Amino acid sequence: MAKEIKSKIVGYEVVKPESKNAPAPVVVEPPKSNVVQMHESVERPEMLLGSTYKIKTPLSDHALYITINDMILNEGTEHEQRRPFEIFINSKNMENFQWVLALTRVISAVFRKGGDATFLVEEMKAVFDPKGGYFKKGGKFMPSLVAEIGEAIETHMKSIGMIKSDLDPHQKAFIEKKKQEIAAKKSEASHSEENSAFPPGASLCGKCSTKAVVYMDGCMTCLNCGDSKCG
Repeated sequence: MAKEIKSKIVGYEVVKPESKNAPAPVVVEPPKSNVVQMHESVERPEMLLGSTYKIKTPLSDHALYITINDMILNEGTEHEQRRPFEIFINSKNMENFQWVLALTRVISAVFRKGGDATFLVEEMKAVFDPKGGYFKKGGKFMPSLVAEIGEAIETHMKSIGMIKSDLDPHQKAFIEKKKQEIAAKKSEASHSEENSAFPPGASLCGKCSTKAVVYMDGCMTCLNCGDSKCG
């Protein structure tokens, strides 16, 4: 029976007799993964684990308290992981209330979006205050308040395993030993030096912005991050 073709022919295939009886191809679907990743649709449980970090700057008489709450995904399995879900910043100082509130909402939205949220740390630590930064307790230079909030987030991400530490256990032990040796040699120190975790007269480290570079074992070495001119 002839059939009129009214549309344009764009391709054709000859059907062979043996192909009519051939079984249909079997489509094998990949196994579905039960691993839960952080995404916007994940519902907030009634209880979250959190940590609070205190920031006291010379720019204000009142401290900031940063609370980061985490959600445990795939609890009890080999894929268990702890990921930040929300952040709150509280302070008696209401001067920066608007932008602090906006910052917490944006950061919390990024946390709940899922994926790699560690980029927030570098972006925030790169913010500079046009009025100038300040030295926090311990001698580390902070270019802005936003940068110090970013450092608090970095500390938290390191504690839950999202960011790996630059120092291995051997380097940490070595630096801690040298810090104790230098601290033992100090007999007198001013009040400002007592508040510092590093020796008086230490130079500013170009890598971690901390006054912790000392001449040690024939080489200039940072007691905070381990950076050394001798490699």
